[in-house]
Amino acid sequence: MARLVSFIILVVILLVIGALFMVVMAGFALPLFIALLLAVMFQPVHRWFIAKCRGRFRLAAALTTASIALIVLLPLSAIFTTAVFEGLAIYRQIQGHSIRVPAAQESGDAEGGASERSLAEAFVDPGALAGAVVDVAEQVHVRLSAREVEQAIRRSLDEWLGPLALGTARFMGKLLLILGVTVISTYYFLADGPWMIRKIMRLSPLEDRYEAELFEQFVQITRAVVAATLLSAVAQGLLAGLGFTLLGLPAVFLLISLTMLLALVPFVGAAAVWVPVCVWLFFFADPPRKVAAVLMGLYGAGVISMADNVIKPVVLHGRSNIHPLLALLSVIGGLQAMGPIGIFVGPMVVAFLHALLNMFHTELERMSGQGEGDQKEDEPAAEEERKPDGEQPTGPDKPVDEAARVEAEKKAGDKGRPEAGRRPTA
Repeated sequence: MARLVSFIILVVILLVIGALFMVVMAGFALPLFIALLLAVMFQPVHRWFIAKCRGRFRLAAALTTASIALIVLLPLSAIFTTAVFEGLAIYRQIQGHSIRVPAAQESGDAEGGASERSLAEAFVDPGALAGAVVDVAEQVHVRLSAREVEQAIRRSLDEWLGPLALGTARFMGKLLLILGVTVISTYYFLADGPWMIRKIMRLSPLEDRYEAELFEQFVQITRAVVAATLLSAVAQGLLAGLGFTLLGLPAVFLLISLTMLLALVPFVGAAAVWVPVCVWLFFFADPPRKVAAVLMGLYGAGVISMADNVIKPVVLHGRSNIHPLLALLSVIGGLQAMGPIGIFVGPMVVAFLHALLNMFHTELERMSGQGEGDQKEDEPAAEEERKPDGEQPTGPDKPVDEAARVEAEKKAGDKGRPEAGRRPTA
């Protein structure tokens, strides 16, 4: 009884500490998950570094992490930095336009003085009085409009740019923290990954083969999603390039590169390139090419962007045995529920559910087979208990060979004769 109470108290303490641990680590769930994905995807590179470093795992992990930073993290940081600098340039342009408003007001003041002189002269000539009044009214309206525009711009700058600058600073700080945690976690996942896996398998109540199957599903789904995303981006870029070439647009290679890059971004995709192209063709081309814009829009919506919904499910089905319909719905549902990271989480949930259902089915079969085996083992014992005392169990009926029986008795009789009665043989 005391042992049971101690066990219950231990479970309660474990649940409380586990809940506190989840609260503390919840803010780092995203960088930890990204680091885990990077460690899985770059395992071939890590193994190559291990071979080159002659088994020095930590040095190989450091080199692999540096390679990941150069290949993945630095380009993303460069993109965000460029976006920040472009935002500052736009801010300076807005400030320049707001500064030019008082200059327009000063020119309006000069024109207003001239209008006042013309109005004074108009009193001498009553015929020109009406025209002078109209001119003065127009100048007063212009001066009031310029002043109102200046005040509105300044209010907008104070209300919009101030919070925007503060939010940008917070976002950059959070981004740096996420990048730092991601880099450090990637290094430790690569260096101590096998030890972590063995530790989890030892603490988990599941059988080792089930844990290995779940881990294999995680690796398989991660690589399948990455392959599907890259193939989809390349296909969308090539399809968009075909349309741009047929329309005779300039800088086709640049547009293809932008399409491939933006196709990797969830909720943005290739539409971030072909939609502005359609707008430029419809409104700003010289001369406007409205028919080409409409055709490009139909081609982009029906072919370029739809390629993503075809390629990803097919690749996921081929590399992870997930049904194409479930693959498509898992990607879309993951995006809606969890944002960009849902591209990976959605298919993983489906794959894990499939694996767990298979494990559950296997356990049911084992339990059913074990029950039938126990029943078969109990049947002979029950038959033995039902036999009367002294009766020996007999086997199946067999035909008796009489000649063999007589020969056996004869040999037994020969063995029983005394040795002296026998004649010596030559």
